[in-house]
Amino acid sequence: MHSDPDPWQVPLGVWAAAGFFALSGGLELALALWDAPPSRGFAPVWEALGRALLHFLVAWGLWCRLALCRTVAMIYCLAAVVTYLAAIAMALARAPLHFPATVVVMSLVQVPSCALLFPFLRSPRGATLFPRPLLGG
Repeated sequence: MHSDPDPWQVPLGVWAAAGFFALSGGLELALALWDAPPSRGFAPVWEALGRALLHFLVAWGLWCRLALCRTVAMIYCLAAVVTYLAAIAMALARAPLHFPATVVVMSLVQVPSCALLFPFLRSPRGATLFPRPLLGG
């Protein structure tokens, strides 16, 4: 059975990747709850927990150095950059849309972070940091 690694012996790349997804999960949860109308009851909390859970699971998988989570993180980074750049482009083009504060804050965090994280995860160094298979090993 795999035991948790000593936090002081974990490479900086693992800290950065797992930390980004943990931070994104926390921001997703906090901003979604802050932006939710109070009249909707438990539904916004449930939705926010569901969205944040993806981030926390990927962060945990990266901390455990699972190769599958590295792949999920790369796909997420590509999707986040494309999605938020499209939202930023529409905002700059003065599209008649309302962008909630959550979209603005998450785009300010995720676009630069994912733009830096994706090349690292794709690099040979990134591949060596996340070698563990999901099952076995």
